[in-house]
Amino acid sequence: MVGRTRYRLPLNGSLERKFAALEERLALRVLASAPRDAPGGDGTFALQRGMPVAALDGPLFYGALPARIARELRHRPADAILAQSPYEALAALAGRKLARSDAAVVVEVHGDWRTWSRLYGSRARAVVAPLADRAALVAIRSADAVRTLSPFTSGIVRDAGVEPAGVFTTYTELTAFSEPPVAPLPDRPVALFVGVLERYKNIHAIADAWRRAAPLVPDARLRVVGDGRHRDVAEALVDEFPGEVTWEPRLDTADVVKAFDDAWLLLLASRSEGTPRVVLEALCRGRAVVGARAGGIPDVVRDGETGLLVDPGSAAEIADALVRLLSDRELAERLGAGGRALSAEWTYTADEYADRVVELVGRAVEARRR
Repeated sequence: MVGRTRYRLPLNGSLERKFAALEERLALRVLASAPRDAPGGDGTFALQRGMPVAALDGPLFYGALPARIARELRHRPADAILAQSPYEALAALAGRKLARSDAAVVVEVHGDWRTWSRLYGSRARAVVAPLADRAALVAIRSADAVRTLSPFTSGIVRDAGVEPAGVFTTYTELTAFSEPPVAPLPDRPVALFVGVLERYKNIHAIADAWRRAAPLVPDARLRVVGDGRHRDVAEALVDEFPGEVTWEPRLDTADVVKAFDDAWLLLLASRSEGTPRVVLEALCRGRAVVGARAGGIPDVVRDGETGLLVDPGSAAEIADALVRLLSDRELAERLGAGGRALSAEWTYTADEYADRVVELVGRAVEARRR
């Protein structure tokens, strides 16, 4: 398995269950990265630790990846390489060639690869957008199998001329959100945002929407949880709406559960998403969602049934949905109950996830042999 994900060893409970289930079925090796101060690996994980200059982490990771993969294939021949995105898959194809290996390459498509160079990180990435788009297409079309996560990701892969070999979400540990009894809505209406403060999360439009909505729901509050390069937007809202907007850079899982219970709705107006975990958490807690009509959000949020879908490019439309839900307790309760009823569709065990991965690997290996 190859991915840019940062792992800290020993793994937490959820990741431990995921990889334990995989290792019961596969001889597994993971090439990924780690925080700068974390261990660099063990018998399963080979982790490239972060650099003193964080901006160098990505270029160095991807630049070294083909050689890392080739070295791994020479020392430990593999039947298949599972790549976390088209960019890791491109490196896997190159590493396979360097090692003269016949390992099948499986590429996972978690979201729209075209947003990597346009909505994530520095705006300087836009310079390489055309090249990155073409490289991703090469990887998707050259891989022996493609795994998608949802109708949205399946659609963009089919648009690229490839039929997914498997469609299933990543294993997500949701028991902390699904097991406790659902709490009733609090007396005061609260909108909750949980996520990184980055461009793709549309944090600027969210701020504009709150400025429009706040005068129309004077008793309501906005709670922002998350950090990122646009933390100044959250800070400005707190200063502009003292006592009505709060911001916390991070919370542990138990406190996130409580944050849902203290809210009427989750606000996720992202310009791009794969299958959003935070929406699944909100559904498990019986909370309505104001979600963008973008990426994989409509795969999870059913308009008028579990939440309200909005145009992410329209702060006015986001504000209207906020006002509608924050001023109508009965509607918020009905949509939240609808989400809770449908949450089971998106949850499954680590063993079920591992079985699907093994089946996918088998298909890829067979396709490669043919």
